[in-house]
Amino acid sequence: MSFWHPDVTHNQYQRQKIISGVAIAFSVTACSFTPASISPQSNTKQLTSQLHAVQVPQQKTTSQDKPQSQSPAKVENLTFSVPEKFQGQTVYHVQPNNNEKVIALSIDDGPWPKTTLQMLDILKQNNVKATFFWVGQALQANPEIAKQVVAQGHAIGNHTWHHWYRRMDAATAKSEIERTNELIYKTTGVKTSLFRPPGGVLNNGLAAYAKSQKSAVVMWSQTSADTDPRAKYEVFIKNVLRDAKPGSIVLMHDGGGDRKRTVEALPEIISGLKKQGYRFVTVPELLEMQR
Repeated sequence: MSFWHPDVTHNQYQRQKIISGVAIAFSVTACSFTPASISPQSNTKQLTSQLHAVQVPQQKTTSQDKPQSQSPAKVENLTFSVPEKFQGQTVYHVQPNNNEKVIALSIDDGPWPKTTLQMLDILKQNNVKATFFWVGQALQANPEIAKQVVAQGHAIGNHTWHHWYRRMDAATAKSEIERTNELIYKTTGVKTSLFRPPGGVLNNGLAAYAKSQKSAVVMWSQTSADTDPRAKYEVFIKNVLRDAKPGSIVLMHDGGGDRKRTVEALPEIISGLKKQGYRFVTVPELLEMQR
């Protein structure tokens, strides 16, 4: 999660974009809150006083930026649906059959220049599939990166257009989700029924709309806390390995700011979980494993 400022209107955003002409990104703690601490309205108001939308940096590809695992942009149409029992439901974790040691890495706020590409390389080298929850503005700015994510077999979820936390009327909530869904499909051919509300906020209108469309509102059962600006990357590794349980959904970030510490942590998170006997699955795969 990032410093996506929620109280800026679309017209204001456009004026800022014209005036600044410069992409600005902040590394902050926007998406590091645990779900249980977010639902009260008072907490939501506190968050919205601090968070604003910013222009997403676009990819500037150089020879050094191209990952070894770069794939052709051509992708096939895919649909990430959810089992009927999860449609219109909020999901924090899954209890897999026979308590199998499976775990899902979920990655928020991209697609993002450099960071997403670096994470794709690491995931490919380790034969791991993850679930990426995309912000519409970031997707609009970096469509080729998005195509690579899909081409490499990862699952995709919706993380709204602006990454706003504030309370919204029904029309705004619908626009935030449907505008992103439409661009995901237009860019990659993917249709998804996976939705994650920014900040894990469940009472601002977004989750209610997603549920009305029979999407699964996918939260998380453990976080790497990788948006903590003070923490070293070793802390992210410790957090994930310490809290891992069968059926866990892990929260991480590839966008919304400088995520180089997450990139540093990812290989050791993967190797550490493998040593504990875990197998990696996507969120849609995990939902199919509910006992």
